[in-house]
Amino acid sequence: MNTVIQTHKLSKWYGNVLGLSDVTLTIGPGITGLLGPNGAGKSTFMNLLTGQIKSNIGWVRIFGRKVWNNPSLFSRIGFCPENDSFYDELTGRQFLAELMKLQNKGSTEIENRLEKVLDIVSLTQDQNRRIKSYSRGMRQRLKFAQAIAHEPDLLILDEPLNGLDPLGRRKVIRLVKQYRDQGKTILVSSHVLPEIEAMTNNIILIHQGKIFAQGDIHYIRDLIETHPHIVSISCDKPRELASHLIQKEYIIRTDFGSGSHVLRIETNNRDEFFTLLPRLIVKFGIEVEEIRSPDDNLQAVFDYLIGE
Repeated sequence: MNTVIQTHKLSKWYGNVLGLSDVTLTIGPGITGLLGPNGAGKSTFMNLLTGQIKSNIGWVRIFGRKVWNNPSLFSRIGFCPENDSFYDELTGRQFLAELMKLQNKGSTEIENRLEKVLDIVSLTQDQNRRIKSYSRGMRQRLKFAQAIAHEPDLLILDEPLNGLDPLGRRKVIRLVKQYRDQGKTILVSSHVLPEIEAMTNNIILIHQGKIFAQGDIHYIRDLIETHPHIVSISCDKPRELASHLIQKEYIIRTDFGSGSHVLRIETNNRDEFFTLLPRLIVKFGIEVEEIRSPDDNLQAVFDYLIGE
């Protein structure tokens, strides 16, 4: 694997708060997902990669070159931060043009790239509106546009799907895959497992500033499927539903949560359970208001891993 990003014992703390601890990684071309709950250290890691903060211990190299205090490297890096940082009085087009001037692009090249990138992110019609009038989704697309405007070799995307509607999410996911197909390297972070799963199978698990694993996303899916699952069901006949479920060997226990219409199930075979549940609902005419599985969230997976 060709190495694009390499870190060695990379650590960062803020006073008594640990942001990142002893991270040693090698990342090559293609899409790599950085997966972890909020506050896991994803943004700290990306800020170190983009030279915005300096590590306390360890080092990071991109394309074999040190990052800190090396501005000549940044023309090869595109960064989409999680938080907005705009000049709201500028139009979207003006904002992109000014950033491209910082890359020493000529006026002709800037104009050509602007037309292309505004079309890519579907902001052509709104390019002359002031950014302060943009919706959250439009601002997110503008951030993505400035990350790709100078055609970088490495894209670092921090929660790029935040604030996008389903159509916008699908488009960004498709764009990320297109850049992969062009031979680019993309590091994309999220705290939502399906978002990463829609883009790549190659993941890095991060939690509390530490790397837990790096590899195939199916490993995480296996972890989710093999530990006991709790499912909460709000319906009009919770006791009747419980009486039919408790007979199955893969149902560990049932109890009734807050409110008289909430049934909680713990199962060690999620697939079998969710195959049976719709059949019981239809057969016995049960009206279901909500089915929720707290264990599907990423924090629960990490809690399970730490518990191991």
